[in-house]
Amino acid sequence: MNKGASGAHLLGAVPLFESLTEPELQTISSHAIRRSFPKNTTIIHEGDETDSLYIIEQGKAKAFLTNRMGREIVLSLIQEGSCFGEIALLDSAPRSASVMTTAPSTLLVITRKDFEQCLADNIHIATNIIRTLTERVRELTDNIKNLALSDVYSRMVSTLYKLAEEQGEVFVVNEKLTQQDIANMVGASREMVNKIMHDLVKGGYITTKNRQIIIHKKLPSGW
Repeated sequence: MNKGASGAHLLGAVPLFESLTEPELQTISSHAIRRSFPKNTTIIHEGDETDSLYIIEQGKAKAFLTNRMGREIVLSLIQEGSCFGEIALLDSAPRSASVMTTAPSTLLVITRKDFEQCLADNIHIATNIIRTLTERVRELTDNIKNLALSDVYSRMVSTLYKLAEEQGEVFVVNEKLTQQDIANMVGASREMVNKIMHDLVKGGYITTKNRQIIIHKKLPSGW
């Protein structure tokens, strides 16, 4: 294990640290420990006490749950440059899932004790992280408000405009989304999304090609 491993570039990709400057990332990185694990090593177990953030420098892993019958349900595949356990730096709730390496892996590890000491010694880092968390709370509040007060069509229009980029006289959603992806974003069934999309295409408001959505004119306020 090597303390003080260089990993500022990896920390910059962690949502919790996205607002930090390069020197601030370097400061947090100085508290990181590099650890290597063989394939099929369980790094954390569901229900474990939480105390560390992990970033995959090399290798890959999977987050999974196991039911009472022993069946494994894979929640996500974690690739190089991705992290898990960042909430552990802020609270002490038990781990919500297990994580196992699926290849020989090298991870950067930051413990909550070291992180808290870093915040105590660097008020600017603490302030920037609080600002990031505040922005996330606002986003979550807006999302909940949107789900609670808007109908499916309104949520879908809002989502399309949020994802779209202006290109000349049209707006283009370049991210290739399936109708199920959109349904998951707006809290609706795929069948409902399919019907709305069909009507918008029929009305000449949008066209779709290779999962790319092009908005040709302002979408109706109601459906």
